[in-house]
Amino acid sequence: MSATAGGGSTQTGAAGAPERLGFKPGMVIQELGWDEDTDDALRVAIEDAIDGDMVDGDYGNVVDAVLLWWRKEDGDLVDGLVDSLTDLVGGGAIWLLTPKVGRPNAVDASDIAEAAPIAGLSQTTTAAISKDWAATRLVAPKTLS
Repeated sequence: MSATAGGGSTQTGAAGAPERLGFKPGMVIQELGWDEDTDDALRVAIEDAIDGDMVDGDYGNVVDAVLLWWRKEDGDLVDGLVDSLTDLVGGGAIWLLTPKVGRPNAVDASDIAEAAPIAGLSQTTTAAISKDWAATRLVAPKTLS
């Protein structure tokens, strides 16, 4: 059995996750919401894929994507998403990482679907990227200039 982006095995571990998230060498990825429960193997795989360290909220420059770890207890998701947009380059994505359904502090899919448009974002993709975490890709809709 092979693991594919669309319907692959959840046993692939963190190794293939950065590719599924679209992360490539040289990208600047901002990580927000890190805590003791985050998936360290996934974090290492991402830093290996981008060939550098992820930056935090104090970075102060534009980033290609944001990795936002979010749990039900973290507060208002809309506020968290809006804050995530601060350094994001136009066309960049926010990857919202939430505990999988059935795990402690799991975030309801309906909460994400409700919060995204309020924050000015569209939900495009959801993927299981580790044993305990799911990722939802959020992007700002394209605007006509």
